[in-house]
Amino acid sequence: MRHFAITLILLCFASMCTAGDFSMYKMKRLIVKSVTPKSELPQHDEIIAMFNENHIDFNDIDIVNWSNYPYKPSVKFRIAYSKDEIFIQYVVNESCIRANYINDEGSRPFTDSCVEFFSIPGEDSVYYNLEMNCLGVGTFAGGAKRTERTRFGSDVLSQIRRYSSLPKEVISSKEGNFEWSLTIALPIKLFSLSKVKPLKGRVIKANFYKCGDELLQRHYLSWNPIPIEKPNFHTPDYFGELLFD
Repeated sequence: MRHFAITLILLCFASMCTAGDFSMYKMKRLIVKSVTPKSELPQHDEIIAMFNENHIDFNDIDIVNWSNYPYKPSVKFRIAYSKDEIFIQYVVNESCIRANYINDEGSRPFTDSCVEFFSIPGEDSVYYNLEMNCLGVGTFAGGAKRTERTRFGSDVLSQIRRYSSLPKEVISSKEGNFEWSLTIALPIKLFSLSKVKPLKGRVIKANFYKCGDELLQRHYLSWNPIPIEKPNFHTPDYFGELLFD
């Protein structure tokens, strides 16, 4: 009887989370391990090797925040850092895909099959949004408010190394079974609107997302829950925490 009661409580909790009731949810915290690259600018294979050799685990981006958009593709990420860069790998399995943009300039990656990383690396209220479509094409911006963003140009974006498992060509909206991965090396110096201290030993606020505004199955998933009424990822009050070990 006791086991049945515990199971019932867990099922009720899962149901509440799926429905968008986050009253029982706590802010997530993730420990980010330090890695030491062998080269100054590690490329894809070296980054993946660092993840594997240091036993960096994957984490799910699986919170359905808004019941009007129930579709939930399988999305996971892992993250590590060196003294100079933050490394992130996303692995996505989804039933619809789109990549309308193949160049950073003028791109709107959130309309494509898109993964995102938002963070507050400094001691101020400036948060940064890195948004990349499945080809690794996208935008990087910073500011204290959603309406006051500095969108960085090609001089900055060209320093963000991106490695997609997909060829860099336009993908029209289509349905099926699509699996892709995207690995990113983000230099810490690019958080140039803030004074950023070395990450080791610090806790910063951040969130990870998966979306697709113009996909055949529109969706908005997050790592840390966002308890508001309408889809909006520009919600630093609801970022989780990253502890840089």
